[in-house]
Amino acid sequence: MPEVLKAPLVVEFPFTRSLGPVQSAFLTGLRERVVLGVRTTDGRVLVPPVEYDPVTAEEIDDLVEVAPTGTVTTWAWNPAPRRGQPLATPFAWVLVRLDGADTALLHALDAPGPDAVRTGMRVRVRWAAERSGAITDIACFAPYDGGPDRPTGRGRAFPDAVTGIVVPARLDYTYSPGRAQSDYIHALAERRTVGERCPSCRKVYVPPRGACPTCGIATAEQVEVGPRGTVTTFCIVNIKAKNLDVEVPYVYAHIALDGADLALHARIGGIPYDQVRMGLRVEPVWTEGARYPDHYRPTGEPDAAYETYKELL
Repeated sequence: MPEVLKAPLVVEFPFTRSLGPVQSAFLTGLRERVVLGVRTTDGRVLVPPVEYDPVTAEEIDDLVEVAPTGTVTTWAWNPAPRRGQPLATPFAWVLVRLDGADTALLHALDAPGPDAVRTGMRVRVRWAAERSGAITDIACFAPYDGGPDRPTGRGRAFPDAVTGIVVPARLDYTYSPGRAQSDYIHALAERRTVGERCPSCRKVYVPPRGACPTCGIATAEQVEVGPRGTVTTFCIVNIKAKNLDVEVPYVYAHIALDGADLALHARIGGIPYDQVRMGLRVEPVWTEGARYPDHYRPTGEPDAAYETYKELL
């Protein structure tokens, strides 16, 4: 039996969002070494601030400065920091109720070990040397023996307010395609495309999933399909991907391979992007040493009739 494949996989993208007046003031304040909260109509001060009262859902914008000192309300020790976390050495995740606030802020506490951390301990903000208007402007918290610091009194309006942030999102994991897709990938390495037939509805699924998505029955019967197929639908891509050395615009399409009951997706080449159409007959183009087709190109056959692929749209 062929080896079941597995490989490290990284999904990463920058998430860009705009800020409303409350979050803008909070992050701009951090850049200026000022911690702002927001006061609700019943007098509670929420840090970090929110734009709507979590109890009444009323809009709130009464910003108030709180102290950079506070008390740990609960904590958990992190013995093995991961990439992108606030500190590279072991630290404690803590909820800190800053002096003047009624809610707690989650951040890192720089401590020599778990024995040095306790609920009720006093801590103080350690500011980052370079600040840009982000939660990371608080580098971490550090143990502190004194009472509440006085607010700076600098107010809540600062020049050059932060109006948007970019947050990198990243997920690292090991992906295993399982038995059915491993067989599919091994066949691609031999320049063959295989699907699996459902024993009940008799549909052939490509790529195979190991079970019929309609009947819920396990599939095991392999069926070789293609290599030619029909474009069922497509889109024109105008934004260049960082990891794809293909000039824009180009076409990405759903292709129903001959003998398959599910369309797979692939890039279309060998034809101007504005001449790609539904029903276009295509075939795979392989590059030396590749484990999968580089793209699909027109075969020169007449276009397929709509009736032959309408169920695969």
